[in-house]
Amino acid sequence: MSPSPRPPTRHAPTSDALERVLEIFERAEGLRENITHRETIPARPARFADWPEGIPPDLIEVLRRRGIERPYTHQAAAIEHALAGRHVVTTTSTASGKTLCYTVPILSTLMANPRARALMLFPTKALSQDQRHGLTSLAEDLGVGLKIHTYDGDTPPHVRRTIRSAGHIVLTNPDMLHTGILPHHTLWIQLFENLRYVVIDEVHSLRGVFGSHVANVVRRLRRICRFHGSDPVFLCSSATIENPVELTERITGHRPEHVDDDGAPRGEKTLIFYNPPVINEAIGMRRSVINETRRLASRFLARGLQTIVFARSRIRVEILTTYLRRAMTRLRRNPALVEGYRGGYLPNERRRIERSIREGETLCVVSTNALELGIDIGQLRVALMAGYPGTIASTWQQGGRAGRTSESSAVILVASSSPLDQYIIQHPEFFLRAAPEAGIVNPDNLLILLSHLQCAAFELPIADGEMFGSTHPRELLEHLQDEGTLRHTGGRWHWSSDAYPAEDVSLRTANPDNFTVVNLAANSELLAQVDYDSAPELIHEHAIYMHQGETYHIERLDWEDRTAHARPIETDHYTDAVAKTDVRVLHLDEEQAWREDSQTGPQRRFGTVEVVTVVPKYKKVKFETHENVGFGPITLPPLEKQTEAVWWVWPSGVRAELEREGLDLGTALNALAHLLRTIVPVRAMCDPSDFGVMPMVASPFDGGPALYLWDQIPGGIGIARRCFSIDESLLSEARHLAETCECKSGCPACTGPELEMGDRPREAVARLLRGM
Repeated sequence: MSPSPRPPTRHAPTSDALERVLEIFERAEGLRENITHRETIPARPARFADWPEGIPPDLIEVLRRRGIERPYTHQAAAIEHALAGRHVVTTTSTASGKTLCYTVPILSTLMANPRARALMLFPTKALSQDQRHGLTSLAEDLGVGLKIHTYDGDTPPHVRRTIRSAGHIVLTNPDMLHTGILPHHTLWIQLFENLRYVVIDEVHSLRGVFGSHVANVVRRLRRICRFHGSDPVFLCSSATIENPVELTERITGHRPEHVDDDGAPRGEKTLIFYNPPVINEAIGMRRSVINETRRLASRFLARGLQTIVFARSRIRVEILTTYLRRAMTRLRRNPALVEGYRGGYLPNERRRIERSIREGETLCVVSTNALELGIDIGQLRVALMAGYPGTIASTWQQGGRAGRTSESSAVILVASSSPLDQYIIQHPEFFLRAAPEAGIVNPDNLLILLSHLQCAAFELPIADGEMFGSTHPRELLEHLQDEGTLRHTGGRWHWSSDAYPAEDVSLRTANPDNFTVVNLAANSELLAQVDYDSAPELIHEHAIYMHQGETYHIERLDWEDRTAHARPIETDHYTDAVAKTDVRVLHLDEEQAWREDSQTGPQRRFGTVEVVTVVPKYKKVKFETHENVGFGPITLPPLEKQTEAVWWVWPSGVRAELEREGLDLGTALNALAHLLRTIVPVRAMCDPSDFGVMPMVASPFDGGPALYLWDQIPGGIGIARRCFSIDESLLSEARHLAETCECKSGCPACTGPELEMGDRPREAVARLLRGM
């Protein structure tokens, strides 16, 4: 049953409510011993500068009426660069007012020249809607009559025509720019002839396959701008990452000015690392991260403290939403004060949730990283993370959702039993001193580049000798001509197919086909959408699909029609799919001996592999206890992709060497895979989900023991290549972690628990690596 409607009231906890809860953390048995680190980040005063020249007095007066007497130091620097026509990237803390860095120069320019135009790109629809709301309010106060519109998949067709001809500021996302604007640039002449600024917000989120696609979309954008006679200035913002200038240059093609002198104030923030207690020492299993997060969040909700909870998957969002609504009922409070937020919700539902968070009507929101970015989500006091978000940059972004004013706030990271979580939670000094990760993109990934060359040719013929980004594409164009999609005539390459190429190119997944979930109990009304790669695990037949705390049974999955037919159901369990993966070598590109003086020792190899994933069955898991209560079969086609991989091959004799010391080769390889899953995200600066690892005691291709590490992105994005180049330091770090961990013989923070990995995994992997 859905929770009752929520009363439209804000929440007003006492000023010391947060401090009281944090004191309980220090005193209460069952809590204090689980805190591995607590640190107070002191408050910081604001630092201001004067308004740069070139800003209209009316705009300065409106900003003053809104309480902005003077800009922060970083805002003034970014505005000055923009008004001078210089590309810029601003990297300051969450809630530091980066929006003003681009809205002020845009509004200043449009007030002086009403024919000028601006295009603003945001990674999510939520962020676009939030920014449009703020811009529209500012323009109304100015009384300048600017047309500010959001142009995305939710925009009605009749409104789109108006935006094309009369939009001064168009807010969209990279996907819509790719499919809905660039291919129809002749309908957007007013925009492209007068385009002065392009904003790319949250540029740090443009990593991996998405960032590589977006870099090519921007190449196409600049190409169309040149055709129409414009050369826009790029204004970018980013969270703090290692390489903001390099990443921005790879995305935009321009070297930007870097603004990082953060002048924004900050309230006192308490950072707590919380490790759930061990409940099974033999396998290193800890109490469920979901149950512990629910337990901690309930304490803050009981005090009326507005809280955001981040979870790493859609399933976890729905489970936590369900648990916290039940907790609110036990607290005799309205369960509707807890909202879930994740991808797959329909547009009207997203807008309602965003509005309720912004207006303070929601006490708690449980979200995936969809709310990690810069949307205004009110005066939250607490941010809880159910598991390490995967990168240092994302952790600070999520923690920054709380304490957006000078008030004190709390950030609590609750670890799971995963190796990466355990490594971070038990090494807080690494987290606090390490530089945030770099953004890795590869715009010249062959498959991605080929896709966008076709899109570019559809938009404008490609001239002989014309560069596309940093690439001379002649050979690729000839390949596309052989495939029949291009023809060469008059010194130019023309699109010659009846197809519409942009529709077949997804920026976010390897496969563009999304699945829809329909509710059979509501005349097959659209319930949600699920991406292609997630479909086998989330919406297979007999899956329990969760949406906003409600449970649905998938009665039928039509794979060809990309539709899952769901019906509401009351159930005491949810489902968790089990996936199996196989790796086959397609081409060996490079091969080297581990040591130059050894021709019989281990080998390092790099090449192209095919990764095949099947999902043969699912588990039934009880709510609350999380015990396994059964299995069921899944019959779906395998998912296949070709990608880059690095792998290490040992001579067959290594097995006998280990056995003479009472150690097992399979245990050693499994332990090394476990170690690499922990170390690679840190050293290669990527998300754990960006790569896969598989050990083989007897590899069919190599004829001996091997361990494969591959890019999860078809065609590769540079992670395996980077691991190939730094593998000596990777494996040295793995050996060091195995030899220095304080556990008895293996735990999730190093090699994995002994009962799961085999006998003496720490000794086995250390011996294997010493032999290298």
